[in-house]
Amino acid sequence: MRLLLDQNLSPRLKELLADLYPESIHVRDVGLETASDDAVWSFAKQQSLTIVSKDSDFHQQSLILGHPPKVIWIQLGNCSTTEIEAILRTLHVDILSFVRDEQGSFLALS
Repeated sequence: MRLLLDQNLSPRLKELLADLYPESIHVRDVGLETASDDAVWSFAKQQSLTIVSKDSDFHQQSLILGHPPKVIWIQLGNCSTTEIEAILRTLHVDILSFVRDEQGSFLALS
């Protein structure tokens, strides 16, 4: 399972979660840290990545366009990287099921 971590998430998450989400990347890794949501969406679609973001715009885009790419929307408000790491670890099995599900477009985590 390959995740694309959005600009509103710490690039450190890539290393912190490498054991569960290998081959995941941060938008900074591919020069998309200041890119539009449409550009991030297109890149994720082309590269078969699941977008992970705190940005509700991706949630809206997934409702309009469907998938791919799939979107994991983290709804934790103001929180630390440690808290985001914890939820992505704790819900790993649920996230894996979501990514494999052919019907779902987005998954909200809170």
